[in-house]
Amino acid sequence: MTDAGQGVYAPVVRECSAGYPMTAAAARLARIRVRRRLTLWAWPGDVQDAVLVVSELVTNAVHHGHKAGHELWLRLAVLEDGSLLIDVSDPVEVFPRFGAHPEPAEGEERGRGLRLVRGLGGEVGWFLRRHRGKTVRVRLAPGGPVPPSGRGGGASRPLV
Repeated sequence: MTDAGQGVYAPVVRECSAGYPMTAAAARLARIRVRRRLTLWAWPGDVQDAVLVVSELVTNAVHHGHKAGHELWLRLAVLEDGSLLIDVSDPVEVFPRFGAHPEPAEGEERGRGLRLVRGLGGEVGWFLRRHRGKTVRVRLAPGGPVPPSGRGGGASRPLV
C-alpha cells in the first residue's frame, strides 16, 4: 500500500471500518469499538494509546469536519509488520494549519489533539479524496514511536 509522501507500507493483514454520526457521542462509540477490535485481534501495540488517538481524531472530525447530512468514517488496518493505521475521514476537503504547531492559549481546551497523537509516537498525515473529503491517517508501531519513513518528512504535509 502506498500513499504519496508516506512511503510504502507493509501489506494489510486485518482491517475494519465503520461510519459514525457527526455528534459528540461518536468519540465514545469509536473508543468502545476500537478497544474491542484491537483486543480481539490481539494487536501487540498499546491498545490504550490507540484508543486515545482514535478519540482525538474523531473529536477533531466532529468539531472541524462537520457537514449536515454526512457522517465520519473510521478505518483500522493492522499491517504485516504489526503497525496500526488509523484513518478518520470527514467530508471537509481542507485542513487549515496542519503543518503549524502553535501552543494553545492558557486555559484553552482545544488545540492539543495532534500534538498528543505525535507525543504517543504517531506518524500523522492527511490526504484528500476528491469530492469525498479528507482522511487523517495515523500510523502507530506496536513497540513505540514509528521510525522515520525516509521520504522527505511526509508526516508534516498533506498527502495527495
